[in-house]
Amino acid sequence: MGDIEEIKKIRKGAHDFLLAKKSEVYEKFVEMEKATYKDGAISRKNKELIGVGISVVTNCESCMQWHVEEALVCGASEEEVIEAIEVAMEMGGGPATANARFALAVMDRFIQKKGPSSL
Repeated sequence: MGDIEEIKKIRKGAHDFLLAKKSEVYEKFVEMEKATYKDGAISRKNKELIGVGISVVTNCESCMQWHVEEALVCGASEEEVIEAIEVAMEMGGGPATANARFALAVMDRFIQKKGPSSL
């Protein structure tokens, strides 16, 4: 299981680097991300909960950290995040259940700190 703060630091560093280098592909990705997660027929909160589930099934720790925290920032309750993780566990079976431990650690740390860290 990766260190949550280190994952955030690495992602922010790569984000800043690619923006400074004016990566057209990365800039388009950021635009797509903004368009995807804005409120629409499905609320941003629910889209983030979907992201939590997909992140657990694909075992993307950076994605889990991001989407768990974003879901909580958007007003998701601890119970809603847990249920999104449980759906992923059912869909992904044993491997997703093991992956879910990281998503639970992110939620626990976020709630204990009462908000996202500075990165």
